[in-house]
Amino acid sequence: MSGFTRTPPEADAKRSISADGFFRSRWVEAPDGIEELDPNHLAPGFRAGGAHCGLKGGGRTDVGLIVCDAEEVTSALLLTRNASAAAPIRVCRERCDHGGIRAAVVNSGNANAETGEQGYADALAMSTVAAKQLGLEQPQAAVAETGTIGVPLPLEAVLVGIAKAASTLSEQGGNAFSDAILTTDRWPKRCTLRAGGVTLSAQAKGAGMIEPNMATMLCFVQTDAVVEDADALLRAATDASFNRITVDGQMSTNDTVLLQASGASGQPLPEGLLEAVLKQLAIEIVRDGEGAVRTGRIEVTEAGSQAEAERVARAIANSPLVKTALFGRDPNWGRIAQAAGAALAGEELPELGAENIDAAELGADVPEAEIGLRLGRGGHSAHVWFSDLGYDYVKLNAEYTT
Repeated sequence: MSGFTRTPPEADAKRSISADGFFRSRWVEAPDGIEELDPNHLAPGFRAGGAHCGLKGGGRTDVGLIVCDAEEVTSALLLTRNASAAAPIRVCRERCDHGGIRAAVVNSGNANAETGEQGYADALAMSTVAAKQLGLEQPQAAVAETGTIGVPLPLEAVLVGIAKAASTLSEQGGNAFSDAILTTDRWPKRCTLRAGGVTLSAQAKGAGMIEPNMATMLCFVQTDAVVEDADALLRAATDASFNRITVDGQMSTNDTVLLQASGASGQPLPEGLLEAVLKQLAIEIVRDGEGAVRTGRIEVTEAGSQAEAERVARAIANSPLVKTALFGRDPNWGRIAQAAGAALAGEELPELGAENIDAAELGADVPEAEIGLRLGRGGHSAHVWFSDLGYDYVKLNAEYTT
């Protein structure tokens, strides 16, 4: 349609960064008895800081450090499954003690991906120097990086930044650390919460190259709770959150999620708290999808198998036609039927029809749209959160390095 122009829905953009508390999505239920604290204040026993080393322009913070002061810590670390994983991912896999990580060093502005042996050596140097600054051993310091792929890391500048960040470490360093991990994010994603006698703080980033199995996303969680099986807990919470989002269907080279628990409170983590926090952070990432103004949730029910439900849900969530309909508030349910049929190509599928598709909110004036599809093939279901697709996504990614 020549000459068609449309301004992104300003009301949605404003609501998408609402300040009405941390648990602001319709799809996340805050645990009972939750108290929201200043996200600048970390969970007791943790300190963080940030500094500028030159990776990002304008003097913006681009190196961050976070550390647990307790000598004994329980931790879990989840990393991207991308076969072309970045250097920091390979260092974490091969050189870090996943169950005993006391610190993490992060840079934003350079992914240190596709940088060969030198990139690996640089990521290892970041971990080693950070550990030395904190009086730790290298395996106790995880390393994460995010930014442009294929650019050599200016290591000397980053190491100077690590020293600067170490000098700023504070129990009130949550904001500096969360700012240090941002790239194309339009707002920080962070929280500090108290419930059941424990405190949990978290910081995340992500806006593009999102899906599947986490995203171009980093997430760091700290708590003074007692956690018996950190790996199982983090995997379950991540499966229900970061592994259920998509912005553009692209798997990142740098995904990292780190959970650290000091156990200092002597209390267990309240049931459902970690999952609720990660779910809200995941939706914030989708909401902040590059150029996005609306968020959708597709739920596929009555599928013949769990794998089928997942396949159809992701096909719909990643369909450019469905995503642009979400952007334009076009209740075009035929695009949902088309995407579902394509996901099941070669199989017998009766016509779905409007009676099996709930698409009213696709065209409604709501920032979070619920969409449903009933396949009539069995009893399995799956859901995925996704962003719309508008002009700004194309502009940002067409000019990303220029």
